[in-house]
Amino acid sequence: MNTLIPIELYPLIYYHVLMAFVLMVFVQAGRLALDANGNLQAKNTTGYVLLVFLLLYIGLRPVNAKFGDMLLYALDFNNFRRGIFTSKDLLFDLFTLFSAKFMTITMYFFACTVLYILPLYLFAKKVFKEYWFYAFFMLVISFSFLTYGVNGIRNGIATSVFLYAIAFDKKIVVAGLMVVAILFHKSLLLPAVAFFGATMYRNTKAYLLFWLFCIPFSLLLGSALEQFFLTSGIVEEDRLAGYLGTDTSMLDDASIVKTGFRWDFIMYSMTGVFAGWYYVIKKGFNDPLYVKIFNTYLMANGVWILIIRANFSNRFAYLSWFMLGVVLIYPMLKNVIVPRQHRVVGTIVLLYFAFTYLLNVILSGS
Repeated sequence: MNTLIPIELYPLIYYHVLMAFVLMVFVQAGRLALDANGNLQAKNTTGYVLLVFLLLYIGLRPVNAKFGDMLLYALDFNNFRRGIFTSKDLLFDLFTLFSAKFMTITMYFFACTVLYILPLYLFAKKVFKEYWFYAFFMLVISFSFLTYGVNGIRNGIATSVFLYAIAFDKKIVVAGLMVVAILFHKSLLLPAVAFFGATMYRNTKAYLLFWLFCIPFSLLLGSALEQFFLTSGIVEEDRLAGYLGTDTSMLDDASIVKTGFRWDFIMYSMTGVFAGWYYVIKKGFNDPLYVKIFNTYLMANGVWILIIRANFSNRFAYLSWFMLGVVLIYPMLKNVIVPRQHRVVGTIVLLYFAFTYLLNVILSGS
């Protein structure tokens, strides 16, 4: 794989393979009922084919600057092998130290991919049972999914562990896995705090009002809020200077599109806000886990809006966006919400991937 595929074609091939899966799902959604045995069997098989493809294609990619920070991770790996240690996120550092002693660099990045993708599969399987494929697929076709598998690797692993954590009922297990997620990347402290807050206070209308209030508040006090986060300690100090300040020496095309008040990103985030409002407020869908996920999304996304002008705005947005696919599809896999529900599910999948394709293929020129 490393020698047969030109590096510049890696993302293009990836997104067109996903497109084939999306079109298949969309076509079948118009032909079979969601709960039809034939549909569920087909999706189960398709899901495992997709899982193997993702593990091999992402996990066995070459070590190349095309994948953003991958070379920096490789440098850390080689430094750990030589006994030169850096301190970023404790659990990820220990994992890298262990890997450097027993693995090649290819094995290391494959292991990172397994840690990124497998918890998403386990989350979908545990929460959605026989409908797991749809939830897993929505996570995979998110427009930031590939980026956090090949570039923001620590953050990607941490968010996957976070999702797996919330699949459990026992609070001690949830808390333990949350700690693991934070130790892989300390930025997960934000969604973790938001989730436990949502566990104690469930008033979705209040969270919706908070999210709406964040927009004018950010317009008025954005610069002051960015300065606050510069000293917050949520992300390592050297990168925060690039994220929120004027230092652009570390900016790369894979991580930044443009700065300013991102109305386009807000509209993207609003799809989840509208969906959650529709399910919880309009339709009365009160599944306890979904309500907590949606309220967590509103809180984390609202905090991002407060610092939306940041250089790496999408990295802060990802602390809520990694949940967006679940916010959009969860109730459709639990209850009958609308007529011809499978067709609606297929349409959601198609439209969600259309944004991914637009941003990562058409607009990026991949």
